[in-house]
Amino acid sequence: MEVISTISALRQRLDEARNQGQTIGLVPTMGALHEGHASLVRRSVSENDITVVSIFLNPTQFNDKTDLAKYPRTLEADCALLEQCGATIAFAPSVEEIYPEPDTRQFSYPPTDSVMEGAFRPGHFNGVCQIVSKLFQMTNPTRAYFGEKDFQQIAVIRRMVDDLGFQLQIVPCPVIREESGLARSSRNTLLTAEERNIASNIYRVLKESRQWMTEASVAEVHDRVCNEINAIDGLEVQYYSIVDGRSLAEVSSWDDSSDIVGCITVYCGSQPIRLIDHIRYKG
Repeated sequence: MEVISTISALRQRLDEARNQGQTIGLVPTMGALHEGHASLVRRSVSENDITVVSIFLNPTQFNDKTDLAKYPRTLEADCALLEQCGATIAFAPSVEEIYPEPDTRQFSYPPTDSVMEGAFRPGHFNGVCQIVSKLFQMTNPTRAYFGEKDFQQIAVIRRMVDDLGFQLQIVPCPVIREESGLARSSRNTLLTAEERNIASNIYRVLKESRQWMTEASVAEVHDRVCNEINAIDGLEVQYYSIVDGRSLAEVSSWDDSSDIVGCITVYCGSQPIRLIDHIRYKG
């Protein structure tokens, strides 16, 4: 596996591949890789001639600088995992390489980017669009792979792809979970063993809520999910939204859409770690 740190070297390498008719898969990551990322890489390796995995902790999508400072950084271990998965290139640039000057571009795709994470993390999706659009421009991939754990992010990126006219395929990949049901996340490494056990209740309650919808309204299911999770010591719901799976607009009835998803963010632990998850009710 090659490790490349400059845009010019990456473009030269990928231009050579394209000239030979090779397909390119891109897996954008912020590092601290785990089995969820590995599943994306293996999928790309199976579907493309070249797989590029970016490892870049993007500062523009963090509205909380403390959150950015706490985010795990494990480049050596990341590269070892990527090599095991068969990745062709690890692209690990510096912040200065990606942003030699401030990126002042503004992206706006309401309601997709203005609800849920967009409401609670102002500027987050603008930063996501900045870095992902840059990576698409640098790599011009055939396909780009994203984990469905970041359900809202995929919806926003699809809007951006349509807006900017990128010619590529977005490939959403299933959530990879720990044995307990907890969605795998780089942030899980910040949890103690006890907190991981507590956090597994998030998905347990979400799964149970699929049974409630047969006899309860959207509002009743929403409130019960929040109440049951908040009743668990060490967990606090920041928001729970039951939305149309395409527009991400909130629904008020189970009949409002054929594609309904519940998206949740929960704080876990004494030094609260922010965890996201979702459950599909219809579709």
